[in-house]
Amino acid sequence: MTSEGLAPLQDELTRLKHTDRPAVIKQIAEAREHGDLSENAEYHAARERQSFIEGRILELEDIISRADVIDVSKLSGNTVRFGATVTVADVESDEESTYQIVGPYEADLKKNKISVQSPLGRALIGKTIGDTAEVTAPGGGKAYEVVKVKFK
Repeated sequence: MTSEGLAPLQDELTRLKHTDRPAVIKQIAEAREHGDLSENAEYHAARERQSFIEGRILELEDIISRADVIDVSKLSGNTVRFGATVTVADVESDEESTYQIVGPYEADLKKNKISVQSPLGRALIGKTIGDTAEVTAPGGGKAYEVVKVKFK
């Protein structure tokens, strides 16, 4: 993953450990004081939230511990690879789109970041300017021509 993709995961982990976890423990303690736990909706909701938080903490710790952080600013060339910002043109419509190829945990189409594991990401890897990438999509096949490759 990129360093820009790692930072939000680390921020979320810190928030969960230092803010959300203590808050839910306090909510559980307060709910216990209300008496009968078998009919206490606040208690069950807080326990469910605690379960989610603990699961997410474990997931984030695993992702972060296994992360291979790549500094995109040190990459260069005309070949599409992880971290590249690629401008492609739809072969049929000539409409251009620009995407950055990133890891699965930082992919966000709203920010034009696609996963290296996505169909388009896989099709683009290894291509150079002028190459055509064939993508099998749910709506049928699409072809994209690589117009520009850059590394920020």
